Amino acid sequence: MKHGLLIDMDGVIYSGETLIEGADKFIGDLLKNDIPFTFMTNNSQRTRLDAVRKLKLLGIEVTENHIYTSAMATGKFLGDQSAQATAYVLGEGGLLTSLHENGISLVNSDPEFVVLGEGRNFTLEMVQRAVDMILAGAKFITTNRDPSPKKPGWNNLGIAATTAMIEEATGRKAFVTGKPSPVMMRYARKYLGLETAETTVVGDTMETDIQGGVQMGYKTILVLSGIAKKEDLSQYAFKPDLIVSSVDQIELPLKWW
Repeated sequence: MKHGLLIDMDGVIYSGETLIEGADKFIGDLLKNDIPFTFMTNNSQRTRLDAVRKLKLLGIEVTENHIYTSAMATGKFLGDQSAQATAYVLGEGGLLTSLHENGISLVNSDPEFVVLGEGRNFTLEMVQRAVDMILAGAKFITTNRDPSPKKPGWNNLGIAATTAMIEEATGRKAFVTGKPSPVMMRYARKYLGLETAETTVVGDTMETDIQGGVQMGYKTILVLSGIAKKEDLSQYAFKPDLIVSSVDQIELPLKWW
């Protein structure tokens, strides 16, 4: 039986613009041993090429085929839902590219869907237009609900905040396609051609990576190089199969392979 990995990026492979020690060797070992893997990121703003270029700057050389984003999951979901879907989009490069690739028509009036992703280039006027469209019957999709890190000078308001603003203004809850949604967790697994029992998730966040993996029946590895803190784990009703300080402590093959 083959096995593969769905690997988060920020907090697992790098922290901001800094490579996490040993991450380059870990990915090199996966490539050398032909172990299927994809980087599974909730960031819908970047294209796959953007992600590949960032990894290369950090010393990790992969291809676009090693990247799976919430934008890709969103595009596929909308394409599966409607053969001729139309969408009004608050988002940028990665999301726009994926929607185009899945045959979604981008419109400025009477859309079937309003789609929200990360970005800094849409205005409050555009948000108000999106609100009016949802009140008129458009379905509301958001690529993820990742919160802002709440740090001074952070260059992104945080998609959770923007989502909450539109939900408050419309009284409609967004349908979320990114982690921990089963939509993205399932699509990413199928993207690698894996079965449930063949899939392991590696992440630094209990609420997204680990929760999503547990709900799907995947094996899960929590790394403590990002958001999660060991002293906080007792508050969760679920737990990862393995906890390590960083990916350089993951020994391959894994014990459940």
